[in-house]
Parts: sequence; C-alpha cells; structure tokens
Amino acid sequence: MTDRLIALFILCLVLSVPFGIVLLFTGEMLLNFVFFWPLFMSGIWISGGIYFWLHRERHWRWSPDMPAPALPGNPSISVLIPCFNEGLNARETISAAMAQRYDNIEVIAINDGSSDDTAEVLDQLTLEFPRLRVIHLAQNQGKAIALQAGAAAARSEYLVCIDGDALLDRDAAAYLVAPLLANPHVGAVTGNPRIRTRSTLIGRIQVGEFSSIIGLIKRTQRVYGRLFTISGVVAAFRKQALTDVGYWSQDMITEDIDISWKLQLKHWAIFFEPRALCWILMPETLRGLWKQRLRWAQGGAEVFLKNLRNLWAWEHRHMWLLFAEYCLSTLWAFTYLVSVLIFLVGL
Repeated sequence: MTDRLIALFILCLVLSVPFGIVLLFTGEMLLNFVFFWPLFMSGIWISGGIYFWLHRERHWRWSPDMPAPALPGNPSISVLIPCFNEGLNARETISAAMAQRYDNIEVIAINDGSSDDTAEVLDQLTLEFPRLRVIHLAQNQGKAIALQAGAAAARSEYLVCIDGDALLDRDAAAYLVAPLLANPHVGAVTGNPRIRTRSTLIGRIQVGEFSSIIGLIKRTQRVYGRLFTISGVVAAFRKQALTDVGYWSQDMITEDIDISWKLQLKHWAIFFEPRALCWILMPETLRGLWKQRLRWAQGGAEVFLKNLRNLWAWEHRHMWLLFAEYCLSTLWAFTYLVSVLIFLVGL
C-alpha cells in the first residue's frame, strides 16, 4: 500500500510539473497543446501503420480462399474461454472455437461461478463436442483466476484466450500461434478484434475505432517494439512466458494490460497479428461505453502505478516510449478538461 501511495505521489509530480509550466505561459500555448497533440499522435500512428504495411503486411498472403496456415510440427493448441453468465453466448462462442480449420486443438471452457444457466449449457456442449473440456468454479473469482485454472488444465504449451462472448475467425488460432513458433522470444500475440454490435450509432462508431484507430496504434507500437496492451478478448500466450511472470494478477482490474507489462518488463516480446480476427460484442449505450472506458482508464493507471518505480531501470528503457506516450496523453486529457472549464468560466 505504501508503495502505491508513493507511486501515486510521484505520478502527480510527473504530471503537475509540465502542466504547471504550461499554465505559467499563455492560454494560447495550452490551447495549442490541446489542439496539436492529437494531430501529432495521429501522424505518428498513420506513419507507423504505413511502415508496418510496407515492411510486413504487404508480403503476407491473405484471402478467404487460402487454406488454413500450416504450423511447423503440428503443435497442439489449447483455447481457453472463461465464462461468467454467458448462457446466451456460450454455444455460439464454443461452436466458433470448434470450427477452426486447424484441427489439433482442444477447447477449455471455465465456468466462473455463473448464476445463470451457463453451467448447464456448457455441460450440454460437452456431449456435442468431444474436444471440449469444462471446468466449473464454485464461486465467481474473476477472469484472472478463471484463466489460471484453464492454463493449469491445458495440455498445450500454446494458449489462445478469448472472452465468453467472442467469435474466433476460422483461422484465428493458427495465425495467433504462428509467431510463437517462429520466434522463441515472443511471449504473447494479440489478435485483431472486430465489432459485431452495430445496431446503434455508438456501436457503429466503435466499428471505425477498432478497424482503424486501435489497429493503427497497435501496428505503430509494434514497430517501435512495445505494446501498451494486448487485446484481452483475443490473444495467445506461451505457457513458459506466463510461468516466468507468475501468470495473470488477481488484484488488477484489467488483467490484459497488466500481463502485457509483466511480460515486456521480463523481456518477452508481444506481437500483433492483424489476420487473427475475432468478432466481439461491445456496449451500445453511452452508459455502458462510459463504464467500460472508465474501467480501462482505471486499469491503465493501476498498472502504471504498479510499475512506475521499476521503469527507470536502464534494462527497461525500451518501455520509456510507452511511458512518455501515456504521461503526455494523460496530461492532454487534464489540459483539455481545464481548457473547457476556463472557456465555461469566461462565458
């Protein structure tokens, strides 16, 4: 607790110093930062996306008519699906996982103490799919515990983890595991989530966000070597790497951001595979979107504070760009808020 308070104090100092400098100058400088920072980062992300395409994506053969990717040695893959109150979605999710064209897979569904009919649905599905195994947890303990239970039961070294309402594309598992086989230093591979809830304007806006902005950000971060986070809804892990970092943390609200930083601080690389598509559900109301983004923001802050003390070590210098981007983006958010308040006061 003391470490967290000290880290929070340091974070306040880190953010307040440049913010105070801005306030000492003119309001015009403040407004310039508010206006130009998003433009600057957009230019960086677009440039990174173009570089990623020129050096990687344009050389990839990829079309719906292509056969399933061949994996050297035909290794087994374990697909982990933590489920909490997913009675309405479990059948569709597991059916999509079972429909992978790469056939050396097992699917493990973890019922995380659901209070609906998830347990009954999963048990029924085991009769339909011989390769499906189900783990029932007596009480809801969170996604991190559910994933750990699935990892402990998995027979494979390669784990593909998806949410209980996500639909894997038919070749997603193979595309996710391929970089793990190609490079022993890759500890995780994040997939490419696509939105399937499009009945409202909020849902359709997120289609563009995930298809363009988030994809460009991940491509750019991969270019300079570090990702702020994997996509928790679809990612693959090397079990050896998870063992090295102690698996998923139980006390983090966003286990995906936390495991990303844990792996990279231990010098495991994270790869982005845009061909590993996964169709996901997202909030379609402002209230739901606000709760989700607030959770993401809190999770990022928790991970930042947790690792702040160790980030200054020279061995972690490759994380400094992520550190700087996070600090400046957080500063921009507060600066934007202050500029709006100043405008309202001046009315």
